[in-house]
Amino acid sequence: MTTSASRPLAVVTGASDGIGYELAKVFAENGFDLVVCAEDPGIAEAAQAFGASGARVESVQADLATFEGNERLFHRIRSLGRRVDALALNAGVGVGGPFIETDLRADLDLIGLNVGSTVHLAKRLLPEMVRRGGGRLLITSSIASTMPAPFEATYGASKAFVQSFAQALREELRNSGVTVTALMPGPTETSFFHRAGLDDTKVGAGRKDDAAEVARQGFEAMMAGKDHVVAGSVKNNLEAMGAKVLPETAKAKLHRGLTEPGSADE
Repeated sequence: MTTSASRPLAVVTGASDGIGYELAKVFAENGFDLVVCAEDPGIAEAAQAFGASGARVESVQADLATFEGNERLFHRIRSLGRRVDALALNAGVGVGGPFIETDLRADLDLIGLNVGSTVHLAKRLLPEMVRRGGGRLLITSSIASTMPAPFEATYGASKAFVQSFAQALREELRNSGVTVTALMPGPTETSFFHRAGLDDTKVGAGRKDDAAEVARQGFEAMMAGKDHVVAGSVKNNLEAMGAKVLPETAKAKLHRGLTEPGSADE
């Protein structure tokens, strides 16, 4: 990449598969160059695929659950000498199972990635957007942000955090020229449920939305400057509306029916 590049630049985290992969792909197809990041080595192969549409792509393998990983990505971005026009903070993981039984390190790593990385990279990259009076931030939240999430308690709480964070930032930056959009998918066809240990749950075994469609809706909402988008099926929108009126206890019980271990066989 060079400073003379005329294409806008987008940064996408968690871009080696799933929604992040599809987000990076749609950015490239819409004229953006890319900086893409993920923890796994697959990010290099993904970067080659994104470049097929003419985008210049810089891949960074880094563990964004750590302070050092986020700093590594930030310094790589800064070394390019280019402004960031769009920032998609998408990296995230889940941990399924009863909280008293899940691994402490896994829960803390989840918080580090889902929450810590979102705050860290926003803190590093938003000030420059505000100084020049333009830019777009997309934060991948979740329908899970609207309700307590038994058997994925730290995940649901992390998404409630980033949902609130996105809306707070949007208001703070209302007159800055920088827009903030929360992408709120429902269950989506990715490796998320398997990696989270949710294969034997009703939500893990059930029908899911297409990641490419979710990414497209997120990209379009971000480009339109919307505050949020409930992406995927009509069912997701109905759940989001229901979450506004149901008490927390009722929402927690409903969520339990989807994520309790063994519920796939019920």
